[in-house]
Amino acid sequence: MVWREILAKTDSYLAGKGVPEPRTAAELLAARLLGAGRGSLAGALDLEPSERQLEAMRRGMARLAAGEPVQYVLGEWDFRRLTLKCDRRALIPRPETEELVTAALKYLDALPRDGSGRLVVDVGTGTGAIVLSMAKESSRGDCVFLGTDVSEDAVALARENAERCGLSDRVNFAVMDGLDDFDEPQCVDAIVSNPPYVETAACERLDPRIRDHEPRIALDGGADGLGFYDRYLTDAVNLLKPGGAVFFEIGDTQGDAVKKMMFDCGFDDIAVTKDFAGFDRYASAVLK
Repeated sequence: MVWREILAKTDSYLAGKGVPEPRTAAELLAARLLGAGRGSLAGALDLEPSERQLEAMRRGMARLAAGEPVQYVLGEWDFRRLTLKCDRRALIPRPETEELVTAALKYLDALPRDGSGRLVVDVGTGTGAIVLSMAKESSRGDCVFLGTDVSEDAVALARENAERCGLSDRVNFAVMDGLDDFDEPQCVDAIVSNPPYVETAACERLDPRIRDHEPRIALDGGADGLGFYDRYLTDAVNLLKPGGAVFFEIGDTQGDAVKKMMFDCGFDDIAVTKDFAGFDRYASAVLK
């Protein structure tokens, strides 16, 4: 049996198990086993897999059929210019979060280059996707990048990704509950976060591939989904330098509530912007 036939059978099997985009999942598995990009599969379709590859394909199919996300089965996932190790220690990086990075980079790169140094903090760093991308893409050489997470497992994964991406010398990580462990006021230029924002009750209604496999601590935002914004904004008032900014990913119904929180905390230039699907997804503000 050649790869063409294997892909067809895998597609059919995964479709029968309700796996989303089964052909894409099948091709991603095959590309991973062949050590090639998905776009390069055409040249291998008439080749026979090794027994090792065939057995690995079967294991991957079984995991997908059992409801495990394809990102965890592959063990890695692309985010902006990086390919990150991805497993159950942290939330899977989403495409919409890439635009949060774009907004934060635009702000950061516009700050004066006065030799004072800049500190950027990614709260709830997970895989490290946000902070590593900022360190990779920023044109500044005067920045210190810090990723924090309450989960020791997530911080360990983020450090592995920093090493994998050659960014260990540019990004630091710390196990920290929110922003509680900062001693010095007015020391941070930008706070970026994709915090847990799903209402507790709604967590049970999530797709089982999310609910049963991704870490609950990275999803559950409390009874109204807003608890982390309230907490982070309160701490940010003390930590940000004058003119410092916050950039948050938000739930699609949370824009007005987060804007009010920002206003009540004394922030200015408050903005809520939409993702590519047209939903409110990002909130940003500058401290007066």
